[in-house]
Amino acid sequence: MEKQDYSLSITVDASAQEIFNKINNVAAWWSTNFEGKSEKVNDVFTVRFGETSITIKIVELISNQKILWLVTDCYKHWLKDKKEWVDTQISWEISAIGDKTQIYFTHIGLVPGLECYNGCEDAWTYYLKESLYKLFTEGQGIPE
Repeated sequence: MEKQDYSLSITVDASAQEIFNKINNVAAWWSTNFEGKSEKVNDVFTVRFGETSITIKIVELISNQKILWLVTDCYKHWLKDKKEWVDTQISWEISAIGDKTQIYFTHIGLVPGLECYNGCEDAWTYYLKESLYKLFTEGQGIPE
């Protein structure tokens, strides 16, 4: 059976550059409890949600086209394997679709069968379809 990494796409009425910049403004849509930098390759940042923390290194940036993050550390207090996300990757691919722009998001390594999958799937869906989408359409996200 083929791995089924969690993925989702959204299409918005915004330029690729605007999308690229807003995704990299992590505190505006994911968590205001943000430390570090998320602007260039090799930047490292940590987001916190109560007891949970996730540390990410930016491993690839192609301006207005692609962002690739590597989870280097995490602590998910409610899981048996509190480091379940370590070495997973979070990919953002940005492309024009007519006069709109599509974001294709994939959390590589977040697959059915992981303890976190259902809850993390729900969280990513919320952060992308609600918070990030509102950041693009209304100018303000709904970060944790």
